Amino acid sequence: MSRFTKIILFTDSDGRARWREESIALDQGKPQARLSAMMASAGYQLRESPPGFASEFHCTENPQWVFILGGQMQIGLQDGSKRLFHPGEHFYSADVLPEGAVFDPRLHGHNSRQVGADPLVTLFVRG
Repeated sequence: MSRFTKIILFTDSDGRARWREESIALDQGKPQARLSAMMASAGYQLRESPPGFASEFHCTENPQWVFILGGQMQIGLQDGSKRLFHPGEHFYSADVLPEGAVFDPRLHGHNSRQVGADPLVTLFVRG
């Protein structure tokens, strides 16, 4: 059976953002075009960020898929690690603020920035 790897940015039990991977079965459709089960979505947005764009640390307000359509996007975590995403790559952003917590930019969330000479073009699909 074919599988799709879902890269997930999530909030761990200590309140910090981390990465994990989850496998999604492509067990529907036909042998020439394997499909996953249908997943709900609540709309989508496109965004273009010019060269030099960088965000402060923040949490995801609503979990969403992030697909890189053009340019490069770097995601940085509080532990100093960084992950670079190129066109055609994706991740599922679900690092929401823990219930009852007050946002602390030294502990919670992630930051993002455009990398390289090309504008960053992303597609956000709400989960």
